Amino acid sequence: MPSPLFWIFALLMLIGGVAVLCFRNPVSSALSMVVSFVGIAGLFVGLDAYFTGIIQILVYAGAIMVLFLFIIMLLDLKDEVKRKTRIAPIAAGLVLVLAFVIQLAGVLSSTPDVQAHKLDLAKGAAYYAEQKSPKIAESLAPQDPTKPAKLPDVHIVGQTLFTGYNLPLQILGVLLLVSTVGVVVLSKRQTT
Repeated sequence: MPSPLFWIFALLMLIGGVAVLCFRNPVSSALSMVVSFVGIAGLFVGLDAYFTGIIQILVYAGAIMVLFLFIIMLLDLKDEVKRKTRIAPIAAGLVLVLAFVIQLAGVLSSTPDVQAHKLDLAKGAAYYAEQKSPKIAESLAPQDPTKPAKLPDVHIVGQTLFTGYNLPLQILGVLLLVSTVGVVVLSKRQTT
């Protein structure tokens, strides 16, 4: 990713995150979070993680934020009333930030600076051929030498989700559905 694009998307993400905290209207905060998600998606695309970037836009900026906006509008939340500033919560927040920065500096200083290993596509192709996934194996090591080998990340994520984590995925889907129905029921009780 060119450096100017990195800084533009990083600034977009940070400005969206700060705006979430600064706006008093919940709808404005939710829309600011969408801006932050778009910045994060741009950074993912810049790291050649196209699938993650597209999923970030579709799932987080699209589906989940639309759901949040519906919930905010159903609950009819008003602007937050400005309260008196107290020194104790501000001091506690600053202490937490300082503790986080010290912990982060400790972790980063103890982590060795090593390059990531290059992917062994031939080994991956052999693994997926053994797992009876010929499409993934063909993408990793194509029979036609004129075709370039590539990492089929969408197929790998799909196969991993639906073969290794199918039950947790279904449970998560049911939990999201139950929470959505619960919010709608609770908001209807408050209005009647």
